[in-house]
Amino acid sequence: MTAMRTRIAVAICAALAACAPKPKVQVAAPGGEWLSLFNGHDLDGWTAKISGLEAGDNYRNTFRVEQGLLKVSYQQYDAFGDRFGSLFYNRPFTHYWLRAQYRFSGDLAAGAPRWAFKNSGIQLHSQDPHSMSRQQQFPVSVEFDLVGGHVIGSNPTGDVCHYGTLLSVAGARLKELCSKLSDVTIRDDQWVTALVEVDEAKRVRQIVNGGLIVEYTDLALDEGNADAQRLIAAGASRTLGSGYISIQSNGYPVEFKSIELLPISAP
Repeated sequence: MTAMRTRIAVAICAALAACAPKPKVQVAAPGGEWLSLFNGHDLDGWTAKISGLEAGDNYRNTFRVEQGLLKVSYQQYDAFGDRFGSLFYNRPFTHYWLRAQYRFSGDLAAGAPRWAFKNSGIQLHSQDPHSMSRQQQFPVSVEFDLVGGHVIGSNPTGDVCHYGTLLSVAGARLKELCSKLSDVTIRDDQWVTALVEVDEAKRVRQIVNGGLIVEYTDLALDEGNADAQRLIAAGASRTLGSGYISIQSNGYPVEFKSIELLPISAP
């Protein structure tokens, strides 16, 4: 019996070890002259684009500044009504580091989809908001997925998602909407640091609280996507080497304490 209990204990320990999160490669933010994209007072330098509306229409004050925080808020909504949106910084970048401190705080907006629970994102190499169609819900871009956890269970943050774009992870084209490589679940309303290194179309690295989540390469427009086709027809390069930075509004309140950028080269 003793030998049997020992074998069972060893098997349980091995199973737990296999399920335990793997140690993350640690990536520190480089030193240098970081620029604050958010001034802490207003939305100067940013443009809202919300589905069903023209660029510049900040429907019911979805994006706002309160107590020094940039907020995605639904306090003035009667119902969400598929008003997916993004808040764009008003100039494109190509090679840079971006660092943001965020947290989820509040409740899912009435009528928002269940998957939008504690779901937002930072969109990178995004199209110009003025080039989006009126009904377009998400810009052509790659996304640093920002996700919060339930009280129990797994709901990892930091994966890459893509809209109208192509990218490769470990040398293979990502076929799914999101990479699903993260095992980092953030609960409650704690502040999280998202850090990303963007090197034109060559390489992007997404980091959560100092740990590398995903690295991807070979960014390009997806010629099979209707929104990307419009950009290509208007003269956009198929290689996705630059673009705008934007914050996603999916139906759950999120707050940003800071959004900073370290430029490496101009677009």
